[in-house]
Amino acid sequence: MNSLKAAASKGLRIGMIAGDGIGRNVLPAAQRVLTAVPGIPTPSFVNLDAGFEHFQKTGVALPQETVDTLKNECTAAMFGAVSSPSHKVEGYSSPIVALRKAMDLYANVRPVKSVEGTEGRMVDMVIVRENTECLYIKQETIEDTPNGKVARATRQISEYASTRIGKMAFEIALAAAEVRKTRGSSYGWQGKPTVTIVHKSNVLSVTDGLFRESVRAVASQFPDVVVEEQIVDSLVYKLFRDPEKLSVLCCPNLYGDIVSDGGAALVGSLGLVPSVNVGDNFIMGEPVHGSAPDIAHLVPSIANPIASIRSAGLMLEFMGFTEPAAKIYDAVDEVIRKGQVTPDLGGKLSTDEVTEAVMKAL
Repeated sequence: MNSLKAAASKGLRIGMIAGDGIGRNVLPAAQRVLTAVPGIPTPSFVNLDAGFEHFQKTGVALPQETVDTLKNECTAAMFGAVSSPSHKVEGYSSPIVALRKAMDLYANVRPVKSVEGTEGRMVDMVIVRENTECLYIKQETIEDTPNGKVARATRQISEYASTRIGKMAFEIALAAAEVRKTRGSSYGWQGKPTVTIVHKSNVLSVTDGLFRESVRAVASQFPDVVVEEQIVDSLVYKLFRDPEKLSVLCCPNLYGDIVSDGGAALVGSLGLVPSVNVGDNFIMGEPVHGSAPDIAHLVPSIANPIASIRSAGLMLEFMGFTEPAAKIYDAVDEVIRKGQVTPDLGGKLSTDEVTEAVMKAL
């Protein structure tokens, strides 16, 4: 992460990829907040194309120009949302998956945290999801057999990828403990820095076995971090039964995708949960929610901008701007406590009205 901080210190040029659906509504909110927050170099922005809608118009979901601009001109990026057809569309492949591979964004980091002073369970966890492997390498085949069609998918787990996601998880556990110490918070996780390895090696002894062993091998470099393990199905049970007992979860790609969406239910809405896609030399903020085609056409927009705004803060935090990030988090929390929210959280405000409230709190 040191290279991210070094690049950011020279200036902030951020690629803005609205993508599909409500991405076009929530990304401007993040841009407004990034422009207003004190304590960072004055950012500049460049709008870039990607998404299923772009594919429908041009036959290309992720233009090479977008990738080249990110690599050659930008220090970071923000992604709005992407539509994911549930059926096969000839020639289409998810641009966000392709972007993660093209930019080597090997970690997807998704904090799930409830807001102090609101109703509900105390949740303070971070899902650290390996971003490049597992079933998401998209090597699938289908064939006709005497008993009908048979489909197969290749699952890839490597020592290299598992080791570096493990290292990222341990670093995040230590960094989170330092932030709690600095800010003196009495709310949230209060135990020792803890990483829980999520796997299913009791059944998938080769692939998940390698993931488990590789992450465990990293632990010796972090003696101040407690290491735990959880079989993924029992982890889901614990996630809803005792979320207060979970801190940093280190997951293979598929498990992390599922667990993080489940975690969002604990804090009220996917519209609240941020994420960043992190590599050694680049970072991209991305709200966890999808493109929400059912509300994307509404005027005024009622899409919740909070996940996008928090993703911008999380991006800044990973780039070393911890105080500006904290100002964004605090402003958002204040707005939520006041009930100044969109309909997905039981409120009546529009996207722009919530953004205005955050700007005022900031």
